[in-house]
Amino acid sequence: MEDKHVYLSESWRDEALKRLQAELTPEKMNNVTTSMSNIYKTCPDGVEHFLFLACEDGKVTRVETGTGEPPEAVFRIIGNYETFARISRAELGAQRALMTGKLKLKGNLTKALRLAAVSDRLNKVLAKIPTQY
Repeated sequence: MEDKHVYLSESWRDEALKRLQAELTPEKMNNVTTSMSNIYKTCPDGVEHFLFLACEDGKVTRVETGTGEPPEAVFRIIGNYETFARISRAELGAQRALMTGKLKLKGNLTKALRLAAVSDRLNKVLAKIPTQY
């Protein structure tokens, strides 16, 4: 059995970058150049965390996790830890979470909705990482 990575840890981040770069071609990512910072509220450890992702011409170039202020991004998505965990486990779609108010978006909503399919592809890859939430 594979070892599980603690969600948002350095090992999870490294595994996420490796898998996203291996599994998502620029074509699957619609050759998009964008970035997003997910801000995790109500984390089990009582500290606010972030997940930052950046794509250039459809290639995932950066994945960062941490606490405190995340890198500057085109989109900032804010929600509870458990909502993001459900999205990462592929139990909840990101677009549905946005539309039902479980996530708050800062950035261009129209652009974000156009990127929903790209976000779903990212989350399907992340859902395959053996993770301890």
